[in-house]
Amino acid sequence: MVVEALQKMRDNRVRSVLVMDDDVLVGIVTQGDCAIKVLLPGLDAKQTPVAQVMTANPVTVRPDHPLDGCMAMMAQRGFRHLPVIDAGKVVGVISIGDVVKNIIRDLEHNVDDLMGYILKDGPGG
Repeated sequence: MVVEALQKMRDNRVRSVLVMDDDVLVGIVTQGDCAIKVLLPGLDAKQTPVAQVMTANPVTVRPDHPLDGCMAMMAQRGFRHLPVIDAGKVVGVISIGDVVKNIIRDLEHNVDDLMGYILKDGPGG
């Protein structure tokens, strides 16, 4: 039921959960799915099956998929979570937040490198 998916999101402080059938990924459900497909129409989260609101057969990526490719895919297709599959098994989820944090970390590293160049190795330095 949707209420159980929401409880898992709350307990794990995440905004999506994967829907599994044994070890096989069959879908993903997000807080947005629950709000739009359950709350807005006035359905009961305790009575609504997750299968009714989940995205079935979600787009997935492999662990070696470049983060910039994940970001582009998320932007183009309008979703915020990508399940990561390796050898047919779920190994994680990449969120848009993960991608943004990585970009910020890269930018901070670039700024540090440039500051080092300017302050130590730059012209006249």
